[in-house]
Amino acid sequence: MNLITELRWRGMVQDIKPGTEEQLQKEMTTGYIGFDPTADSLHVGNLVPIMLLVHLQRAGHKPLALVGGATGMVGDPSFKAEERKMLDEETLQHNQRCIKAQLEKFLDFDPAKANAAEMVNNYDWFSGISFLDFIRDVGKHITVNYMMAKDSVKKRLEGDNGMSFTEFSYQMIQGYDFLHLYRTMDCKLQMGGSDQWGNIVTGTELVRRIAGGEAYAFTCPLIKKADGTKFGKSEKGNIWLDPKKTTPYEFYQFWLNASDEDAESYIRIFTLLEEPVINAVIEEHRQDPGKRVLQKRLAQEVTTFIHGEAEYEFAIKTSQILFGNASVETLKSLSEEQLLKVMAGVPQFEVSAADIAAGKDVVSFLADTGIFPSKGEARKTIQANGVSMNGNKIAAIDLPINNEALIIGKTILFQKGKKNYFLVRVV
Repeated sequence: MNLITELRWRGMVQDIKPGTEEQLQKEMTTGYIGFDPTADSLHVGNLVPIMLLVHLQRAGHKPLALVGGATGMVGDPSFKAEERKMLDEETLQHNQRCIKAQLEKFLDFDPAKANAAEMVNNYDWFSGISFLDFIRDVGKHITVNYMMAKDSVKKRLEGDNGMSFTEFSYQMIQGYDFLHLYRTMDCKLQMGGSDQWGNIVTGTELVRRIAGGEAYAFTCPLIKKADGTKFGKSEKGNIWLDPKKTTPYEFYQFWLNASDEDAESYIRIFTLLEEPVINAVIEEHRQDPGKRVLQKRLAQEVTTFIHGEAEYEFAIKTSQILFGNASVETLKSLSEEQLLKVMAGVPQFEVSAADIAAGKDVVSFLADTGIFPSKGEARKTIQANGVSMNGNKIAAIDLPINNEALIIGKTILFQKGKKNYFLVRVV
């Protein structure tokens, strides 16, 4: 597998240092990407570097995932409008542990394999370097003119907020990471987003000037949505990989709601499907866009990759329930915990076992529980075919609500209209 050829058809190569493709074809090459530990979870924007590492390993090369314990204390200024908020060491260490646990799900860390993935933390080598040693042994090799010529620096200097010396030093610190990994782990490749190109080539320069070696690099285009809005955001904010921050259902819906144009790009970048399969899915979608075949396959692949098959299946069931397409069988296949998870935030009502045993008619039941303000309104809505129970429309106003109506032992799910749900629990 030619890594660069594979990434090019997927639209994942922007800048590339001469000789990089030849190096990757010549021998197993160690390459790395840095992850910024500013939060305790990665988000979908981090999926691009994750996929680059996955492809690198699949092509037979060795991936290193660098968690920036040291650089996280500085904050990358690249194309940022203002300086980032500094995090304390305890918060950074917590974030690093969480990110490491997430990355271990996507890469093969089996030490028995020659190209086993490894985690590294630049705090491990920077914590022992004094400021004077750094500016004497490293800083003298890169001129201020070279550093100021970078687009990321020029844009900040031309802006209203300027740039602190701390931020200005970031490219030197990241560049030293590459030098250190080159020396200690024979790492010859760095990858990243296109906004990192200036920092990355500073590293290749340090390898050349200090170690007398040859280092390589390439970047991936920054992902943008076709409508110009920022990728990776929803109405609630970031789409996180941590299921506690973004539920698998919300994660699934994010990909399912992609536009046709975006979905064609995303399925190449964020899945491992082969080119003929992707082309076939796109062609099938174009024949009948209303079926959203492309978005469904994209959402399936990415949700399964991040959260696993079980959570993907649960996301499908959640969608069926919340959009009124769930059958009784689908509801009965859920555990009580799963149903309550789906219905989090939905109005819930409690009734006694005696109320259920009494077998009240549905009109009285809906009014007595408070789901409807009156029997008259409940009756009218049922007669207008506007009420469902456990996924089925209620046709008769005298339908008894008894033990036969219970699903999962002690719950009943009512739906009024398309989006109004009510969960009744027997206590």
